[in-house]
Amino acid sequence: MRWRNALAALFVLLAPLSASAREGGCRGTVHLTIDTGWMDQAEHIAEVMHRHGVRATLFLADEPTYRGDTTLSDSWAPFWRARAAEGHTFGSHTLRHWYFRGDVGSTGVRYVPWGAREGVVLDRDGLCAELRAVDERLRAMTGQGVEPIWRAPGGRTTPNALAFARSCGFAHVGWTANGFLGDELPADRYPNRTLLDRALRSIRDGEVLVMHWGIRSRSEPFALIFEDLIVGLKARGFCFEPLTAPPARLLAEAKR
Repeated sequence: MRWRNALAALFVLLAPLSASAREGGCRGTVHLTIDTGWMDQAEHIAEVMHRHGVRATLFLADEPTYRGDTTLSDSWAPFWRARAAEGHTFGSHTLRHWYFRGDVGSTGVRYVPWGAREGVVLDRDGLCAELRAVDERLRAMTGQGVEPIWRAPGGRTTPNALAFARSCGFAHVGWTANGFLGDELPADRYPNRTLLDRALRSIRDGEVLVMHWGIRSRSEPFALIFEDLIVGLKARGFCFEPLTAPPARLLAEAKR
């Protein structure tokens, strides 16, 4: 394929940079984060990361999967145990993966299923329970809990949601603008080649990248170019580092 030939040429051009990075260490650091999703590409993505020595931060929620179960059910325990053994870190993505749709005074936040108008109003204790439930489930499966970080579904937060989470020890981690890999976008408008080219061109030091273990609605799985992305970023001299707190670049973007 033409785009693969073009990518191979790009790697050749970047080879001197890659050699320099090996001699002098990383030229930059990126933080790969992976949210739960349809999970149909999970084994392939995990195998690529393991083969290339990439450690990521995995934000977990209890979402439906292609198997007919959910991501935090017992059937996924071996998968999460293997990721913990490989040195990945974990964060909470809320238990139900509902969406925050606005604050209710100073004491509540609306929490609504995708596509619905009505949901529930969480107070501080309710939101903290939603975050901690992921930690409890992960500990039961792997013996390892989440770091004190969380990500709101869709990255959509409210002032109350952020404040309630901080009060129970969780700092929010979204993603940087250049770190949006686009794996959930429609493939007819955003084919893999376009997403890969954009990522390799725009990602800079300190970026927080976001993707999923599979997106049900995407006809061209992003996982097909995941290894090309990893190889391309390494060729530019980037190392991958998991997160235990929001990184400086993300905090700087949030203040703009």
